[in-house]
Amino acid sequence: MQIALLLFARFTALDVVGPYEILSRLPDAETVFVAEAAGPVRNDDGTLALTADRALADVTHPDIVVVPGGPGQSAQMENEALFGWLRAVDTTSTWTTSVCTGSLLLAGAGLLAGRRATSHWLALDELRQYGAEPTGERVVTDGKYVTSAGVSSGIDMALTLTGRIAGDEHARTVQLATEYDPQPPYDAGAPHKAPARLVELLRSRSRFTVR
Repeated sequence: MQIALLLFARFTALDVVGPYEILSRLPDAETVFVAEAAGPVRNDDGTLALTADRALADVTHPDIVVVPGGPGQSAQMENEALFGWLRAVDTTSTWTTSVCTGSLLLAGAGLLAGRRATSHWLALDELRQYGAEPTGERVVTDGKYVTSAGVSSGIDMALTLTGRIAGDEHARTVQLATEYDPQPPYDAGAPHKAPARLVELLRSRSRFTVR
């Protein structure tokens, strides 16, 4: 089972690494990091690089596609090479997934038209422009498309998908092995829970960034 994790300049690291840690534990998993060109790709603040093992042209039939988000997503919205690849691999993928604003890339490629989908809460309304039906749920499954909300929700998405593919027992085993047992010190992880001043602060900052 080949799992293709997309990289692009200024991606958010946890969007990729979180799902990688979970999905790489699927039976017979082969994970491959892919970008427009093979080589190192730097994250949103330039302090971390992940290596794309292969170029887009070299990965043609992945079973699972994982599309992250991040500030660099905006610059990709007119990248026809990327959109063409997403459309092509989607024709044969078993699952096409996204984390955070990665759903805008799927939507921009025309893959989420008429489908329920989610994204980072600051980007939800953008989905409507591409014919998707936005929802504030943390993980949304519509057919073979599994989208997840902001950054940390990619782990939930990957566990959800692991259960669908390998069964609940295997998913629970992976959850236990990774000790994924969230107990955050603050209850401010969603806009309806956070203080209004923090919500407005993030809304006032540049597009889709919390840095």
